[in-house]
Order: sequence, then C-alpha cells, then structure tokens
Amino acid sequence: MISGEDLRAEQAVPKLAACGDQAVDMLLALLEAENPDHRWWATRALAACPQPTSRRGLCRSLKDKDPAVRTCAAAALRAQPCIEALPLLISALQEEDRLLARLAGDALIALGQDAISALDEASQSEDPAVRIEAVRALAKMRHPQTISALFKAVEDASSIVVHWAEQGLDDLGVGMIFFEP
Repeated sequence: MISGEDLRAEQAVPKLAACGDQAVDMLLALLEAENPDHRWWATRALAACPQPTSRRGLCRSLKDKDPAVRTCAAAALRAQPCIEALPLLISALQEEDRLLARLAGDALIALGQDAISALDEASQSEDPAVRIEAVRALAKMRHPQTISALFKAVEDASSIVVHWAEQGLDDLGVGMIFFEP
C-alpha cells in the first residue's frame, strides 16, 4: 500500500479486504499518515472492506485536507452508504472541485430517503453549483418524497437546476395523464 507503486497497491486491496477487521484497524491507522498518497490508498482499501468500522474511516477521509483523499472517500460512499456521512456529504456539495461535489451527490443518492430532507435544504442554497448537485441527486433518487422539492426547483434561476427538476418529475411520472384507450 505504501510502496509508491500503484499497480502493486491496487493488487493488495482485495487481499487486505479479505483480512477483515485486522486490516481495517491497520488502514484506519494509515489514515493518519503524513503522506497524502498513503491516506488515499488507505481510503481506497477501506472502500473494499464491508465492515462498519471501514465506513467510519471513509467519513474521516471525507474531512481530509487533501482533495484527492476526499474524492476517493466520496466515491467509496456510493457503494457503502453511511448515514453518519450525511452532513459531510452535504458539505462536500460546496467543494470547488466539481468531481468531488458530483461524487458526494452520488453518495447522497445511495443514502436514499434518509438524505431527502438535507438535499431539499441544500437545493435552497445561494450557490447555484450546490443547488445543481442537490436537485440532480433528488431527481436521480426517483422517490415520491422528492416531488415537493423538485416542484420548488422548477422555478430556479439556473437552467441546469430546472433541467434536473423537470427530469426528476418526468421520471416520477408527475404531470402525466394516464388513461385507457
């Protein structure tokens, strides 16, 4: 993991994941390393570990000072949804790094219904980039509880926000008329 050789580190990931809690404890310790590359690989390996303690490590990585580590953590939380990460993911929607913000939105989508209220609030942000990611996430959820927030977003000043709101409403069938011929 800390050899500096990416191929070798990537090959170690599934082997570490197979070691269970013992590996997770070592990876959590590696999150404290001074070298951001070591913290990135620890985060990458935690992403492959299904233990609840690995999710706590991913939450820690979302607060890392290095944006690449935060991006890795957000990507991992798409596959390992973690309710404890909700406020951190909402905060990540504000990141200047739009890839990180998009991955945070995807992780919020994976949280499903638990993230709707926070995303509804984020969709009211003064920052149009935050509104875009929040409404995109709400639209992609395809959950009936998002309808109210999506209807509010249809009136947004940003055409991209409006696009996602309309897409979400269309996907939910809102506004469509069904009849038998």
